[in-house]
Amino acid sequence: MKTMTGAKMVVEALKDQGVEVVFGYPGGAVLPIYDEIFQQNEIRHVLVRHEQGAVHAAEGYARSTGKPGVCLVTSGPGATNAVTGLTDALMDSIPIVVLTGQVPTFMIGSDAFQEADTVGITRPCTKHNWLVKDTDALGDVIHQAFHVAKGGRPGPVLVDIPKDVQFASGKYVPPAKAQTAHYAPRVKGDPEAILRMVEMIEEAEKPIFYTGGGVINSGPGACRLLREFVDATGFPITSTLMGLGAYPASGRHWMGMLGMHGLYEANLAMHGCDLMINVGARFDDRITGRIADFSPRSEKVHIDIDPSSINKVIHVDVPILGDVGHVLEEALALWKARGSKTRAPALAKWWAQIGEWRKVECLRYRNSDKVIKPQYALERLEALTKDRKDRFICTEVGQHQMWAAQFLGFEEPNHWMTSGGLGTMGYGFPASIGVQMAHPDALVINVAGEASWLMNMQEMGTATQYRLPVKQFILNNERLGMVRQWQQLLHGERYSHSWSEALPDFVKLAEAFGWKGIQVKDPADLDAAILEMLAYDGPVIVDCLVEKHENCFPMIPSGKAHNEMLLGEAETDGAIDAKGSVLV
Repeated sequence: MKTMTGAKMVVEALKDQGVEVVFGYPGGAVLPIYDEIFQQNEIRHVLVRHEQGAVHAAEGYARSTGKPGVCLVTSGPGATNAVTGLTDALMDSIPIVVLTGQVPTFMIGSDAFQEADTVGITRPCTKHNWLVKDTDALGDVIHQAFHVAKGGRPGPVLVDIPKDVQFASGKYVPPAKAQTAHYAPRVKGDPEAILRMVEMIEEAEKPIFYTGGGVINSGPGACRLLREFVDATGFPITSTLMGLGAYPASGRHWMGMLGMHGLYEANLAMHGCDLMINVGARFDDRITGRIADFSPRSEKVHIDIDPSSINKVIHVDVPILGDVGHVLEEALALWKARGSKTRAPALAKWWAQIGEWRKVECLRYRNSDKVIKPQYALERLEALTKDRKDRFICTEVGQHQMWAAQFLGFEEPNHWMTSGGLGTMGYGFPASIGVQMAHPDALVINVAGEASWLMNMQEMGTATQYRLPVKQFILNNERLGMVRQWQQLLHGERYSHSWSEALPDFVKLAEAFGWKGIQVKDPADLDAAILEMLAYDGPVIVDCLVEKHENCFPMIPSGKAHNEMLLGEAETDGAIDAKGSVLV
């Protein structure tokens, strides 16, 4: 084993882990590591403008590549600024490795300058974290960190490195000798449970596949197996927000997203099914609605690599602990070996019922030739970009995020980056920077609301410095749209602080940073604005002025069941009755 300084160990370990990009911001407690970064050319460092931006950029990089994203920040405020991104990554199972500087070991606990209990602060928002006090252990710990971030249910990890450990010399442990055997999540499913699931597939009359981000995290092979299984059985499939792209939006069995702002047919199918197969989703509250009435008449299967997720929220009949890719492979092979049986006549009736629900046209909205409706803006964005195989979409959080999930189609995994579990405003812009770093020639679009986008607007400098041609498509309604919608529907139209009276001129803001700025407010000019955005070879802000009081439907009010949706235009046209039944 080679002898080197702790700072050099950090860089050596990152190289051995195949890291190509590090997002970071320097400070006193990490200067030895930055000095080592300066003396090499294999790893590219991206200087962000805020540590939260660094973590979200690493998330975008990780989500779009399947490889861990890496951040480097200093002690104290550098580490605490990273907490939101760490929590976001934990909720959405995004593998990132955050390296933080710390005051020298002999000063820990003395309230030294820029000291914080980083390990204590980040323990609840990481899969695991380490404070390294021995330089000899540093290489081993960093390799463990990558192993834990990628293994099992992916997630964020943090390594806190005191400054004296960075200066001191020690023996570097290479990846092959790192102690990683203690973390070995189970990947193979129980054969008896898989057999029972196959028997249930053969017997089901109203089945549904319910998939989540776990399918994408398992890798491209899992997505291919899912597609094969769905197409072979002919079962309908729906997905969480995080699972979009695992099954193609153009696929004939696709029903769209389900949940609070999911499609009418997907929600009613979940409510009425007799077999629900959960593949890599965690039964979060935005999907389940009122737990007592969630999919009340179904037998339930849950495939997940995280044992803590099984029976945590919804009790299931057949729990299968394992990697979804391995489980799907074994289940598909067994189902084929038993004759590829389904109850075809019953399945045909089930699809006929779904067809009736689809007639509601739950995404219907009343368009205008006077003002741009946000749904129309995304329909046109989809129409003008859907043929681009290199298209990656990020979002901020709010109404625009839900409209993007409803109106944009994703044919492949890892092309959709959004903040699901934590709902972090300010996520999308820095995430788009991470995606663009990973895919320099791709079309990267961040669909944003003006309020969310302003939360990390400082990263404009990052995009300018690194010549990243990210496109920021802002649906500007001058409101906190989702907050305003809830205040209208649930709080007696008392609009308490859900708008801003001091928005910038986004075109001038773009120009101030050397970007291109485009403002569009007439529906007739929308296509031209989008095409101008696509044609420009640098970063762009499109300030798309949209209807200020448009609501996002369908919507399941908080605490309601899947068959208690508000449907907007479809509802006002009398398409459903009070119980959610179709009038045909």
